[in-house]
Amino acid sequence: MEDETEQPKSGETTVNQDELILQQQRRIEKEIQDSISLVGQKESLKALEKEYEGDIVYLTKAKVLAETYSYFRKTRPDGNCFFRAFSYAYLEKLINNKEEYKKFHTYALTSKDKLLALGFPKFTVDDFHDTFMEVIEKVGTAEDGSAELHKLFNDQGFSDYVVVYLRLITSGQLQKEKDFYQNFIEGGRTVEEFCHQETEPMYKESDHIHIIAMSSALGTCIRVRYMDRTAGTEVVAHDFPEGSIPTVHLLYRPNHYDILYP
Repeated sequence: MEDETEQPKSGETTVNQDELILQQQRRIEKEIQDSISLVGQKESLKALEKEYEGDIVYLTKAKVLAETYSYFRKTRPDGNCFFRAFSYAYLEKLINNKEEYKKFHTYALTSKDKLLALGFPKFTVDDFHDTFMEVIEKVGTAEDGSAELHKLFNDQGFSDYVVVYLRLITSGQLQKEKDFYQNFIEGGRTVEEFCHQETEPMYKESDHIHIIAMSSALGTCIRVRYMDRTAGTEVVAHDFPEGSIPTVHLLYRPNHYDILYP
């Protein structure tokens, strides 16, 4: 007698496995959202050392880092951490420098027309630019700019719109100088393809090419301290662009950026 037990159809097992993996990813993402702020409070470097108790390599490097920096501020590890960390730290600096704030405000106002001239869709640019400007103006005019900045950057709507607009600015800079940036793109992709796949979408992690392009677009310098398991105790610093005085300091640990305070 033939076995009448229903057998899985071809591909069904794979589909079920994929769905289980997606469900697990969603659970992990929800746990991260529930437990980690988009941008955290300023913490002493001692808290960073505490994270690495029992890990001699990272603990040693955290102690060396504490010789140069007093505080750090965590950001949510969601793939947007570079853009969120940079924009928070940059605006935080501008609050106390009215002249630089005015220059940035002027740049931000005119950036929309530059993106439209590069062929970005008007309905997309308009929407995100409006919110980007709203955040800049709220932070710049608030009685307590620091408190307003922290509130806005922990509001998912405002915070994510800032990230999206900075991604558009970075994409625009890459495409504007595509002859130069093409040299850094692997896999036979054009600059436009790279931007559509790796720069503009939310939750895509950032690399050197994004830091170079954004610092160039905004005319500012970013110092990134790389904390990893390479030999030695130094937390190596890279300035983008090289030879400039850094405005913003970021800490990079594998696949993640936080803010540093000298």
